[in-house]
Amino acid sequence: MSSDQLTEFAILLGAAMLFVILFRRIGLGAVLGYLIAGATVGPQGLGLVGGGEEKLAFAELGIALLLFLVGLELNPARLWRMKREIFGLGFTQVMACGIALTGFLLSVTGFTWQAVLVLAFPLALSSTAQVLPGLKSSGRINSPFGERAFSILLFQDLSIVPLITLVAVLSRAPADPSAPPGWLLAVYTLAAIVGLVLAGRLLLTPLLRIVGRIGERELFVVVGLFAVLASAGLMHALHLSVALGAFVAGVMLADSPYRHELEADVEPFRSILLGLFFLAVGMVLDVGAVMERPLTVIGLAAGLVAIKTGAIWAVARAFGMAASSCSRRHRKRC
Repeated sequence: MSSDQLTEFAILLGAAMLFVILFRRIGLGAVLGYLIAGATVGPQGLGLVGGGEEKLAFAELGIALLLFLVGLELNPARLWRMKREIFGLGFTQVMACGIALTGFLLSVTGFTWQAVLVLAFPLALSSTAQVLPGLKSSGRINSPFGERAFSILLFQDLSIVPLITLVAVLSRAPADPSAPPGWLLAVYTLAAIVGLVLAGRLLLTPLLRIVGRIGERELFVVVGLFAVLASAGLMHALHLSVALGAFVAGVMLADSPYRHELEADVEPFRSILLGLFFLAVGMVLDVGAVMERPLTVIGLAAGLVAIKTGAIWAVARAFGMAASSCSRRHRKRC
């Protein structure tokens, strides 16, 4: 690493500390602090740090580690009990938000219906990297509310495959010759999940027993990172969701007696890389494009938030969820 790179990382970490502390003091989330810090010192801001795309590609490992840690808390039996929420609540949320946003974009933009569909359904998804840290930091990831929120996020990761197919079918640009067709992506997804589960049962679990007998704590870090990187690399090679592969790796180790050691050892890497991810997102934010048409951007963003809030509220009520389901005493934990 060169002296310039060391200087850039020092600037990034200094800006992150400043803005995260400031935003937490005024009651806003740490994620927003990271984003503003990256935008401030990045190429679109003060220009103190560059290479946002390269840093973003590397920092996406933080999302993979986050999903791995979430998977460690969900053993297969518990995941099977959540099937109604995943395929019922998750599917309904994606469809309801996608249809509502399609109508909104058709009415306020001059885009074709093909372009509107390609925009609306991805916008119906939520950021796993932003929602899950909030659930974990508040201790609600294992609550009924947290399980339902995670079920929706998991289905959204699974829905990436049909959405990629939709984009390829409706796109006017020539298809990427290296990308497989949508039906083959679905086959790859199922085969990769089955292969990762078998690898966890037949390879990783015996390997963890050997590490436990040796007593070398550092090897738990090596095994954990190997599981995440190998599963994420497999999914990436198959043009699938890297986060989904890391999650499956966590689920297949959720029944391991060494789950808590893995979680404690991987958590610091997750925290650092996830913070770097949000810094990099802020760095690649095109502030100039936002400032050119601020009212349009604010209006579309407000419409997006309002429509998704209304659609998710309606879906939640249809599935028996109500704001009064938590008592006043436990409202914050629910």
